[in-house]
Amino acid sequence: MGDTSDRVVHGLRIQIDREVCVGFADCIGVAPTAFTLGHDGVVTFTEPEHVDRAVLIEACDVCPVDALTVWNETGAQIVP
Repeated sequence: MGDTSDRVVHGLRIQIDREVCVGFADCIGVAPTAFTLGHDGVVTFTEPEHVDRAVLIEACDVCPVDALTVWNETGAQIVP
């Protein structure tokens, strides 16, 4: 995979695919303290550790272009 950013939060590994993200910001609408739009219009992490696990999963799941991928503690992909 190309340009990605990963973070482990609440036992979840979350990956932002910066080449796929087009800045719709749906994830920010669900979890505004977890993500922000960078100067390039692509989503970046802010403070996802301050967001409830279920809300974080929902925020990743609403991405219309599947730029956010989430794996659980066992390594199973749960989003998208």
